[in-house]
Amino acid sequence: MATFHHPHFFSSNDLLKPPNTAKPNNTPSRRTLPVKSKNAKKKEEGAWKEKKKVFVDYDEGSHNVSVQLSGIRKADLPQHKRVRVAGERFQKDWSISEVVQRVLGTKHWEDIEGLLNRWVGRFARKNFPVLIRIPPSRSTYNNLINACGSSGNWRQALQVCQMMTENGVGPDLVTHNIVLSAFKSGAQYLKAVSYFQLMIGTEIRPDTTTHNIVIHCLIKLQQYAQAIEMFNSMREKRSECKPDIVSFTSLIHLYSVSGQIDHCKAVFNTMLGEGLKPNIVTYNSLIGAYASHGMSEEAQSIFSEMKKNGFRPDVVSYTSLLNAYGRSEQPKKAREVFHLMKRNNCKPNVVSYNALIDAYGSNGFPAKAIDVLREMEQNGVHPNIVSICTLLAACGRVGQKVKIDSILSAAELRGIALNTIAYNSAIGSYMNVGDYEKAIELYRSMRKKKVKPDSVTYTVLISGGCKMSKYIEALGFLDEMMGLKIPWSKEVYSSVIYAYGKLGRFTEAESIFTTMKVAGCSPDVVTYTTMIHTYTAVGDWEKAAALLEEMGMNNVQPDTIAFSAMLRAFNTGCQPAKVMSLAGVMREKNIPFSDAIFLEMLSACSILRDWSTTTKLVKMMEPSFPVISVGVLNQLLLFIGKSGKIETMMMIFLKIVATGGEISVSTYSIVLKNLLAAGNWRKYIEVLGWMEDAGIQPSFEMYRRILHFAQNSGGAEYAAVIQERVRKLSFCKF
Repeated sequence: MATFHHPHFFSSNDLLKPPNTAKPNNTPSRRTLPVKSKNAKKKEEGAWKEKKKVFVDYDEGSHNVSVQLSGIRKADLPQHKRVRVAGERFQKDWSISEVVQRVLGTKHWEDIEGLLNRWVGRFARKNFPVLIRIPPSRSTYNNLINACGSSGNWRQALQVCQMMTENGVGPDLVTHNIVLSAFKSGAQYLKAVSYFQLMIGTEIRPDTTTHNIVIHCLIKLQQYAQAIEMFNSMREKRSECKPDIVSFTSLIHLYSVSGQIDHCKAVFNTMLGEGLKPNIVTYNSLIGAYASHGMSEEAQSIFSEMKKNGFRPDVVSYTSLLNAYGRSEQPKKAREVFHLMKRNNCKPNVVSYNALIDAYGSNGFPAKAIDVLREMEQNGVHPNIVSICTLLAACGRVGQKVKIDSILSAAELRGIALNTIAYNSAIGSYMNVGDYEKAIELYRSMRKKKVKPDSVTYTVLISGGCKMSKYIEALGFLDEMMGLKIPWSKEVYSSVIYAYGKLGRFTEAESIFTTMKVAGCSPDVVTYTTMIHTYTAVGDWEKAAALLEEMGMNNVQPDTIAFSAMLRAFNTGCQPAKVMSLAGVMREKNIPFSDAIFLEMLSACSILRDWSTTTKLVKMMEPSFPVISVGVLNQLLLFIGKSGKIETMMMIFLKIVATGGEISVSTYSIVLKNLLAAGNWRKYIEVLGWMEDAGIQPSFEMYRRILHFAQNSGGAEYAAVIQERVRKLSFCKF
């Protein structure tokens, strides 16, 4: 209230300046102040006389009492002050009461200073002490709370709210909504939900705005069921708080982040059916939902529909569509959207560039991702920590250690300080390329620079150490994590169990698994699989089988890896019949068969001498011959050959060759040994020829075997025939 400026007038500061004491020429040394007349004094006294106004409504039984105060008006000002405002149509000769009403009636975004600069009474200093003593209204408090909350200063907003209550001005619905909004802006989502629960206990009824804020906070807290329940309650109470466009848009976002993408379009259609017209935010939310799941066709369809309905795509629209193509492994299409965005005079922001970097980086083009970083800088868009994290993840994904080093240097040169997420990404990238020492060095740098590690940091360090067989070191990081009182994640539990299992400390592994469940951290399929491997290592197939049963009871669906681990446990425990039984369960559940599963089934068939099941297994494997590993194929040929089914073995071998399956020297060696064991020396020599035709040089041992067979089985004449045929092979050496 101290200063008010206007381009045509002096500010009130001019009135506070000391008079000029310099003595001008030809002026008396003693200054004579003007003396007010009796009429002026009487008039000024009347300016501060309170006038009470009473209004009574006998029909409603209500009354209102107000006090009007004139203050010093235009007529009471000195002549030289009145001259300044004479003829100025913008100047208003309001009373103090009128000024108060106008100030209290303004919204928080309106110009109060401009209002006061139009008031003639600002030239009278005596008006201000009275004006300042006027207590603020609820509207004034609400404006102040909103100003604090909108900037994220939720603590100060609460202090003003408490002051408001202490001064006898009770909060209304607007106040509550502003406080909730302050919590939302300050990311205090749990506080917002708690405040709402307290609000329900008052006589103030929440409106649509209230519910929309709380739904947003519940989504952020991942309390999706409660958010949906609140939305449904709004629909039940349409007269009080009918869902609006914001409500439906929030619900679309909810289904997107909770992975229920099919529900997003259903909500959108319901919104249309209830007569609500989507805005660009709604369209962007739906495009973003499809983008997050890599559904580029659906995202493009909504994008086109938005344009058709007269909406001009903004930077969020284009960026979401670009992200959709990036997530669907179409970086070229993502670049096309980026160019389209610029052609339509929509300037890409840092999020747009980061999405394009991710489109290239996540699809194995780190060099192009780095080119985008240079491009964004040339266009005046400064990269941020997200840009660096995205590049680090890209380089770690394709195993480029040198690029990781250069990206970290680039971040340092640009003054981009690494945060916890960036350090986690860089450490994980070094682990992915197998550079354990660099990862540990970066972790030590992180601690030295006082960047606090989190659960992800230790998950990366512990799991990375286990992958590189550094189990003792991995468990050492567990001690540091516990020292910082960082809660364990499921990944940490799984890695620690795995480390103890590999070290042969099975009792500790089992203890950690039990502790995990007691702590309320439900094991996932990875944890269960790790524990099955641990029981397999000690030959306890019964405990492993109990875990598989426990998974079903806890609604944890075993995957291919879990089933293969269980099959391995049965084979290790000499339970081949259970292997075949569990394989049947997998077929019923349509669980895809992997190389490991085929291998375990072949081992079981071999133990059981089950030729009938093997024949069925071969038929299952035939379509996958081109992609099945050479180890599994070799095991298949070995088992069939040992069973004496030489013709079947050769038929499978030829099918493997014809379908482009992987054939190695070891594969030929298995076939040759089985042929020789069956006495089929002619086929043996023919297969040697196939090897040479395929560009694979037979070993000396392969030649020696056939010659040894000839000498021991057919006499000198018989051996001469074999030797002559072998000599015809172009690379035969004796």
